[in-house]
Amino acid sequence: MRIAVPNKGRLHEPTIELLERAGLHLRDGADRKLYADTVDPDVSVLFARAADIPEYVADGAAEVGITGRDQIAEAAPDNVTELLDLGFGECRLVLAAPEEGGIETPEDVAGGKVATEFPTITRNYLEEAGIDAKVVEVTGATELTPHAGMADAIVDITSTGTTLQVNRLAIIDEVLQSSVQLFAREDAATDEKVEQVTTAMESVLDAEGKRYLMMNVPRDQLEDVREQIPGLGGPTVMDVADREGPASGDTGGVDADTEEDMLAVHVVVDERDVFETITNLKTAGASGILVTEIERLVE
Repeated sequence: MRIAVPNKGRLHEPTIELLERAGLHLRDGADRKLYADTVDPDVSVLFARAADIPEYVADGAAEVGITGRDQIAEAAPDNVTELLDLGFGECRLVLAAPEEGGIETPEDVAGGKVATEFPTITRNYLEEAGIDAKVVEVTGATELTPHAGMADAIVDITSTGTTLQVNRLAIIDEVLQSSVQLFAREDAATDEKVEQVTTAMESVLDAEGKRYLMMNVPRDQLEDVREQIPGLGGPTVMDVADREGPASGDTGGVDADTEEDMLAVHVVVDERDVFETITNLKTAGASGILVTEIERLVE
């Protein structure tokens, strides 16, 4: 199975990091290469321009791709399906116009020109809104086109809106919300290996912002401890393993009844809740509390 990923730019490093964390370690790195093998002999990686990846997948050069939803929507292949939102590379595609140019609503661009690097998305947006405007395709510096007299408005990507503000452009409407997607060709989406890769990446995403807590709890205080655990599912409760001394029946000075009444409780909690939760757990009777990071979490 081949996965097409961005070869450079802001999406490259986060994508490679996700592959590594999901266990798909690249052999010999990823620099200056067109493809790379992974530790899984059935999975390889192809490096391509982010904008070309939807076509790679649609045409069969790769079964799976990773790129922004904006790039998928612009290429508009009819035989791919999104599998998983990877949660990074977030941005918006917006309609913007000069701050004092008289365009305050999308309808105000009717009869005018809209410059963009995303002509397919822009035409679809205008058509769905019932707006008759000419789409001017450009390959860069879109925000300058209204000031150069090339267009009345633009459709462009923004993350914070700062570049638009610097160029005295106001956001009129949101055209599309985008983030990086794992997607596949429809005829490969249910392939066993594709499902394995999807599960591996999802497990990494599910583990983000989570912590694993382990603690000892007296049996008669278990319910008090349960009440202090934030709801990410119930805790795992186990008897503490036998800790007998060298001689049979010798507890090394530890009260056997106490040992038998102690439980081991394991639970996953949100990182933001850890500080308060530990305080509450200690008050409820928990001891020996251990907090660890989680690399992957399979639901």
